Amino acid sequence: MTQYATFRNPIVEKAADPWVMRHSDGYYYFMSTQSGTLELTQSSSLTGLAGGRTKTVWTPPPGGRYSHNLWAPEIHRLGGKWYIYYTANDGGGDESRRICVLENGAANPLEGVWEWKGALSTPVPGLDGTVLEWGGRLYFLYAGYGHFPDYGSAIYIMRMADPWTLEGDHVLLTAPTLAWEKQGGMAINEGPVILHRNGFIFLVYSASTTWSEDYALGMLTMKETDDPMNPSSWTKSPNPVFRKSVENGVYATGHNSFTQSPDGSEDWIVFHALPAPGAETSLRSTRIQKFTWKPDGTPDFGIPLGDSQDIPVPSGEF
Repeated sequence: MTQYATFRNPIVEKAADPWVMRHSDGYYYFMSTQSGTLELTQSSSLTGLAGGRTKTVWTPPPGGRYSHNLWAPEIHRLGGKWYIYYTANDGGGDESRRICVLENGAANPLEGVWEWKGALSTPVPGLDGTVLEWGGRLYFLYAGYGHFPDYGSAIYIMRMADPWTLEGDHVLLTAPTLAWEKQGGMAINEGPVILHRNGFIFLVYSASTTWSEDYALGMLTMKETDDPMNPSSWTKSPNPVFRKSVENGVYATGHNSFTQSPDGSEDWIVFHALPAPGAETSLRSTRIQKFTWKPDGTPDFGIPLGDSQDIPVPSGEF
């Protein structure tokens, strides 16, 4: 009988807002919210992120305007250089949050020098910035504030002149108008991430408050031939596409990213979750699981797997 290697979730304890990128150099690059600094992990395996080579790549200057509450960092490879997008503020509230950009021209992002390129000039304060690279252009997506009391944040898109410069106005793509997007005391759409496959571009986002057990993932779908700046190009799914599992003891599933197995044959979702209703947000942990595709070309994320479940490691890992 053939024995297969398995693992169990979570793969990284106390790691919220996980971002995993599989690069052509064969490594996975992992970032998560650590509040005071930006840490980057390089790992040869997806299940081994907790034991990868980790380096603090950015500590903001003391007393700087954007030196507090560093959240949701993402690393991207654009135009032959590395970029990190992260949220920060001056120690105040939501009205002072901005998405900042770092640049590194080295081949290995754990080497070279990370240069602060500035805070992006979004029309409203915001967080959770990400980039869509499509049709020879760059687009920036983020969760913007500024519409209290109707909702806490909504997701906007803007054009980019380069990886650190926005141009034009922002366009609203989704606001938290559905009941399941308003759990935990606030109406929230945040954490946009792009998944491109089967002739579609999917915008997966997190909804409700991150401390609510009902924090869940929603999705917008666009044909890849349409204009991402046109709100009518996107169709919003009426129900969550990934949510808590009471049976498996996994709650507050959200703020995700996507990656693939080492051999590229499998798609994996990376997300954070809480172990119980009402658990402290400091206990958010990073989890991974494989997902599949429906006959219509849309993703099927399934249900979150419990901590006691043995999961086969990604294809090609061992």
